[in-house]
Amino acid sequence: MRPSRRQVLLGTIGCGLVGTPAGPDPRPGPALKRPIGVSTYSFWQFRGERLGIEPCIELAAEMGFDGVEILHVQMTDESSRALNRLKARAHGLGLCLMGFSTHQGFVYPEESQRRDNVQKTLYQIELAARLGIPTMRINTGRWNTTKSFDQLMADKGIEPPLPGVGEDQAFDWVIGSIEKLLPRAEELGVVLGLENHWGLGRTAAGVLRIVEHFRSPWLQMTLDTGNFLESPYEQMEAMAASPVGLALVQAKTYQGGGRWYTLELDYQRIGDLLDRYGYRGWISLEFEGNADPLTAVPESLALLRQTVGTVQIKD
Repeated sequence: MRPSRRQVLLGTIGCGLVGTPAGPDPRPGPALKRPIGVSTYSFWQFRGERLGIEPCIELAAEMGFDGVEILHVQMTDESSRALNRLKARAHGLGLCLMGFSTHQGFVYPEESQRRDNVQKTLYQIELAARLGIPTMRINTGRWNTTKSFDQLMADKGIEPPLPGVGEDQAFDWVIGSIEKLLPRAEELGVVLGLENHWGLGRTAAGVLRIVEHFRSPWLQMTLDTGNFLESPYEQMEAMAASPVGLALVQAKTYQGGGRWYTLELDYQRIGDLLDRYGYRGWISLEFEGNADPLTAVPESLALLRQTVGTVQIKD
């Protein structure tokens, strides 16, 4: 069932997660604001000393964002007191904590390593719930046969599989691991978003193979516009068209040239695509260029406001 206009409006202006209805709907309707957040990654990019989350929240508010997506590895304190301080600071500045971006991997022959990553991810789900964040990005993990990330990027994310291991077996490892996460995600109310993020999730087909195995409302997809290096719009559309739904869209920008590559993304086209398949949720900016974030991030926000910042409501 499609949400009513009232439900969409409440979901759009609040901090909750609005689900994605399946299939395109060509009927015209009024436009409403689509909320735009920013990943704390945009202000740090793993460069230099780790920048804390609270300064990122303050920058996001100053620049006019609606919310903040927290990069887990950027956190310096995970105590209850620190988490409550972040929630209070965001609330006081009129911002939603709307996404939690985490790292894990399940492409390991050793069951103990997969089990360790499951336990780590269960802990991350609990962190998201304690922060009041409704959706959390997860990864499939990758083969790790290419040791240098710079080389992996030069190879467009393609790396050889582990010797003697087939792709079907690796997908079984990932599916078996994610299966252990879903009961806790449902219990705590955190929607997991499997991202197109290298490894078995390098392509839309890989992501869809996993999420469509479950068809669970607690496992949707995080669409990263900058992680498809081949046929990007076709692959974005494959994810957006799936009845599984999108939990979040991360929008990459590259002012000053990208760290590893630069994509000339047409955000008007992406906005039209998202409208076509009824995506009414959050956009989260991930600035990945070499320019100064203090100028490039506000420029990126202006671009996103003009292109993907509204959604057509279809009754």
